[in-house]
Amino acid sequence: MAQEISVSYQAIKGRVHKLLDALVENEKSQEDVRESMRRWWKLVPPADRKVAQKYLLMVLLRSSAGLAAITDTLFELQEFEAARETDLKLLKMEPATRRSEMTTAV
Repeated sequence: MAQEISVSYQAIKGRVHKLLDALVENEKSQEDVRESMRRWWKLVPPADRKVAQKYLLMVLLRSSAGLAAITDTLFELQEFEAARETDLKLLKMEPATRRSEMTTAV
């Protein structure tokens, strides 16, 4: 029997946030998150994929904007000057480079 997948905005937002939490808590690796998303996408019925893609991109863009706002604000604070120069450079790199360096740093 096929599993029902909800493609509502709330369901997709919950899925993304759950995966982000697992990554932050070090319960999942980046590859685990990728595999989870691959499995999830295969369960989304083809007829619902356009809506799922729209909601997923909305959640990802908003999450990314939120993380950028937090990062920018922290580095503007004098109290947060403990950040090393290498940490700042790492945050400014392209995402693919940053991912590989972050995984090797951990």
